[in-house]
Amino acid sequence: MNQSILKRATTSLVLACLSLVLWSGTVAAQSSTTPEEVDKQNFTPGGSLLGPSPGDSQVNSLDTNPAQQRFVGAAPGQGSPRVPTTITEPGTLRITAPPSSALGKPEAKPITDLPVFGPLSLPTLNREESEGPITGLSLDSAIEQLVTTNVELRSRALELPQADADILTAGLRSNPFLYYDTQLIPYGKFNDKKPGGQTQYDLNVTLPLDLSRKRQARVRVAVQARRVLEAQYQDAVRLMINDLYTSFVDALAARETVRYAQASAESFDRVVTLTEVLFQKGDRTLADVNRIKIQRSAAQVGLEDSQVALRKIKQDLSTLLNLNIDDPDEFEIRGLLRPPSPSVPEYSTLLDLAYNSRPDLQAFRIGIERATQDVGLARANRFSDVYLLYQPYTMQNNSPAGLPSAHSWAIGVTVPLPIFNRNQGNIARARLNVDQVRLEVQTVERRVKTEVFTANEELKISLRAVDRLETDIVPAAAQVRDNTLKLFTSGELDVRQYLDSQREYNDAVRQYRDSLARSRRAALRLNTAVSSRIMP
Repeated sequence: MNQSILKRATTSLVLACLSLVLWSGTVAAQSSTTPEEVDKQNFTPGGSLLGPSPGDSQVNSLDTNPAQQRFVGAAPGQGSPRVPTTITEPGTLRITAPPSSALGKPEAKPITDLPVFGPLSLPTLNREESEGPITGLSLDSAIEQLVTTNVELRSRALELPQADADILTAGLRSNPFLYYDTQLIPYGKFNDKKPGGQTQYDLNVTLPLDLSRKRQARVRVAVQARRVLEAQYQDAVRLMINDLYTSFVDALAARETVRYAQASAESFDRVVTLTEVLFQKGDRTLADVNRIKIQRSAAQVGLEDSQVALRKIKQDLSTLLNLNIDDPDEFEIRGLLRPPSPSVPEYSTLLDLAYNSRPDLQAFRIGIERATQDVGLARANRFSDVYLLYQPYTMQNNSPAGLPSAHSWAIGVTVPLPIFNRNQGNIARARLNVDQVRLEVQTVERRVKTEVFTANEELKISLRAVDRLETDIVPAAAQVRDNTLKLFTSGELDVRQYLDSQREYNDAVRQYRDSLARSRRAALRLNTAVSSRIMP
């Protein structure tokens, strides 16, 4: 009778253990405990869309899931804790694979030359007409739209809550182990001829104790990693805004090209009409009329080409801003190729601003802090957890001897002896990584300095070119063309001389258009170089 009761009790305990294992899949996660000395910051999982994380020494694993660990121990029974094999394998090496995503960090679009269209002339427009409709999309509105709705940036922004989840994971404690066993089970029954026993039933609970504070060190690393990731995301936004700068200036330049081409076509319409009147009077030949008509046709073809180019650029801009636009002609922009601009700050001021604002540089500076925390984690990983055993239930079955069964409890501890430092290689690697990141910071600082210098010089040169074209070259070319037209009308010059002056004027206007676009791009590129909106 007692043997039957014990078997049922054994079966019930086994089922209870299995229920605990199945129930653990629905256990709610505990909140992370962040040390007071650690500020809220960043951790990047492998394969981040924002690229490799500065300061990642790639030696400390934050994955400490005891459910995936093997066990060691003596024979089942009293005082034999079930402990994981990782107590003898501290500081497991982790090599993070490079990101396999094809997205990566967005790169700045190359600045290409403007396409060459037909003859161009300066239109007569006031400021409001040149700027565009009041309801058009301004650059400020476009930037706000980009940051809010761009699909790539929205995808990369999801890295930040993932990093928060990694901080939570890093702060989780290891679960205790529950172990049940029955030992000294006879084949048949114990008797005087085959003595043994007594059959023993044990229930063990083993609690890992993190005495070296590895969990807090993991949290510090994860927090610093999140800060790095946040700076990387800000740099992705900076580069994406630079792409928007390029597309927006392309749209402004394409719109101006349409206006210039329209003015040129209208100008040739007037010249054709004038030449036909002179031909009817006998002052010009039919060949002169045809030459002018050929130029007018070229101007009309150039106008059509510029209109097609404007539609395409508007479509590209709407795609970048994630706007659902069916007809690009309904999409208007508002802005000037040469808006009123403040004076450009001194180079030293620009450089200081870039050093304090550039998020890519900040990411590497924070990476030094992360690498330093990696050293602390590697040091903490030198020591494995201590495992405290509590055996609240031990029952020795004395019923075969006709005696009452005995119940008892036990306590024990498993301490891995730190005779050998099994993590000294990872500690050395983490220390070297700190020095490596410091050198990388110097490299990035030199690159930032070069970019600021180049952008500043390009802006100065382009502004001087625009001023020279506005004050000297374009007015002189226009005067030559107008005087030649008067002489052509009076019969003093032939049509070839007039067309040569018109061609020179067209070249000057095209050069002026290109210089305007180049100066606006240079101004916006300076914004990108210093990571601040100092130019409109």
